[in-house]
Amino acid sequence: MDVTRVQEIIRSEEKIQVRYQGESVWIDDVDEGTATARVHTERNPAQSVTVDVNQLVEK
Repeated sequence: MDVTRVQEIIRSEEKIQVRYQGESVWIDDVDEGTATARVHTERNPAQSVTVDVNQLVEK
């Protein structure tokens, strides 16, 4: 995935499924400069991680 698509997903009113390492995640924020996104799993919203946007997969 690229930064532009991540931004579109964040702004979308629809629920768009995104996976990181096979697990469903929510995107909290995206950093254009570093092409990274902060995400959390649906099971554990309190624990977020920063990942490269190219590791995110839209389902």
